[in-house]
Amino acid sequence: MSTPQHIAIIMDGNGRWAKERGMERSSGHEAGVETVHRITEAASQMGVRYLTLYAFSTENWNRPESEVAALMSLIISSMEEELFMRNNVRLRLIGDIDRLPEAVRKSILGTVERTAGNTGLTVIIALSYSSKWELTEAMRAIAKRVQAGELLPETISEATIGEALNTAEYPDPELLIRTGGEVRLSNFLLWQTAYSELYFCDTYWPDFQSSDLQAAIDYYNRKERRFGLTSEQVTTTAQ
Repeated sequence: MSTPQHIAIIMDGNGRWAKERGMERSSGHEAGVETVHRITEAASQMGVRYLTLYAFSTENWNRPESEVAALMSLIISSMEEELFMRNNVRLRLIGDIDRLPEAVRKSILGTVERTAGNTGLTVIIALSYSSKWELTEAMRAIAKRVQAGELLPETISEATIGEALNTAEYPDPELLIRTGGEVRLSNFLLWQTAYSELYFCDTYWPDFQSSDLQAAIDYYNRKERRFGLTSEQVTTTAQ
């Protein structure tokens, strides 16, 4: 049994969780924040090195203004420094950060700075993020390098693209989890999850427990990760 070095999670189901209980959608998001705290601590204790959480997509800006405002407020409250410091967790961000309200950006970047020296789990919050946005930005950066004569088109490789992504300093996730019953990636880490094991569960994010995280890791451990090889080749390589 092994623990994935990097787990990514699409935290889905907050709104439906609240609706089924006759509550406002914001109540579901508040409950989801508690789950973020719970799963961050569990992942840290399990020995996970990187945990990427899809908190707010570029498409989420199209939601009702009242819900976006509530989400922004919750994002600030969920970035409690004490949680990170108690668990030796380092906070990092990916996404179109410049689009965030100033108060949100200032609060989160402050926590990023103050946790920079922590050496345990790295929690990467995908905020105002989408994979198509990220890839578009990467292509623009590479095109500028070509235009400046720093890079020849024929030398562009997978590594060149990877180095231009928001996630350049992190390993690709071995396991991606989506809660809430939907079976799709929703524009999340499309490049990085090319060889991730995908785990979908019906549990809404507010109900997701450390035992559910362990179940996803158990699923990962039952998989044979071949990366295009045959089973026999994998067995031979492992020996």
